[in-house]
Amino acid sequence: MADSAAPIRQITKDEVYDAVPPTDFSQMLDINRHLNRSSAFDKIISATHDHFWDPLDKKYIDFQDDFDPDTTDFIPDHMVPALQTDYVKDHFADKPAELLRFKSQMARWQMSAILHGEQGALNLSASLCHVLRDPGAQEYAANQTREEGRHVTAFAKYIIARWGSPLPCGAVLAGLLQEIVHAPEVYKKIIGMQMLVEGLAMGAFASIFKEWNDPLAKKLTQLVMTDEAFHHKFGKIWADRTIPKLSKEEHEIVENWAAHCFQTLLFNLVAPHQMTAIYEQFGLDPDKVMQGFQEVATDEARREHMKEATNIFRVLVKTLWNAGIITERTAPFYATYVNFEEFKAEGEEMVGDAIADEGIQYLKTINFGINTGALDEVKAAAVAAE
Repeated sequence: MADSAAPIRQITKDEVYDAVPPTDFSQMLDINRHLNRSSAFDKIISATHDHFWDPLDKKYIDFQDDFDPDTTDFIPDHMVPALQTDYVKDHFADKPAELLRFKSQMARWQMSAILHGEQGALNLSASLCHVLRDPGAQEYAANQTREEGRHVTAFAKYIIARWGSPLPCGAVLAGLLQEIVHAPEVYKKIIGMQMLVEGLAMGAFASIFKEWNDPLAKKLTQLVMTDEAFHHKFGKIWADRTIPKLSKEEHEIVENWAAHCFQTLLFNLVAPHQMTAIYEQFGLDPDKVMQGFQEVATDEARREHMKEATNIFRVLVKTLWNAGIITERTAPFYATYVNFEEFKAEGEEMVGDAIADEGIQYLKTINFGINTGALDEVKAAAVAAE
């Protein structure tokens, strides 16, 4: 088992997640590994055909339209954190056209951050192919790598169609992605990317799908969610097979890593200091924006925002809660922002699951010409017969 592979602390509790050094390809040539392929991910791998889509094929999504992001009010004010400050609101009070362009650039920044996150997911999935010893787990990682590749293509095409080019990755997100992708420990990769960043993405996509007034953005996020829902399941399988078997010391290590990632994202991801260039472009003083943001971004305000099911940070906490990572030791930190009783009442269903399911049914009609209503009736009859 990889637990004994010092000095890296893999904290592996199930052989399906056994890892080898990425520089030791000889272990991939061991014939015995092919005799013990896990079937844990077979359903996820097989389901790939149900939610296949191609960002380069217009029958799935067409990036050419006459939408003008600089003159269309397509993003709600409450989704632009800076507009919650008096300084920024007053600045645009008598500049309605400028306000629309400002909000457009905020949307550009958000979509660019998503693009960079998808690039991180692509590289991380590829890195798992180098270290996961189980052929089934390795095939799943390769499968996800392919899907993340189409996400990168799709978001790049969307951004180019709307704004011409993406914006640079914010320093905090870039640093966290680097930390996760290069981490030698599999648990850090899975918690950091498969659970937290993927959970963050599902929350962001659900918000965009429900609240942006851009048909292309809605269609794109739903298509991506059909993939991300399965990526999230990979992390859940890891949690189910790992968390209950951890020693107290090991659980604290995993719990601390999760809290580190969450805290980094919560306090920095949408903070004004990540997008100073945009403020300067519109004649705003970034320091004054930051000052105003600190006045409104209180713990009370964060808690109020996290009552919304699609709030990205609420999705992150629920992901960790459902996985059993949060214990009484760190619960008080998260309880500052969320109500765990609400999670208990909601069950394990995650925001975006219903949107993804609708997207999969839509893709089946394209990929297989299936009448999904009739298909569901056939499945129901088969279940009843059993």
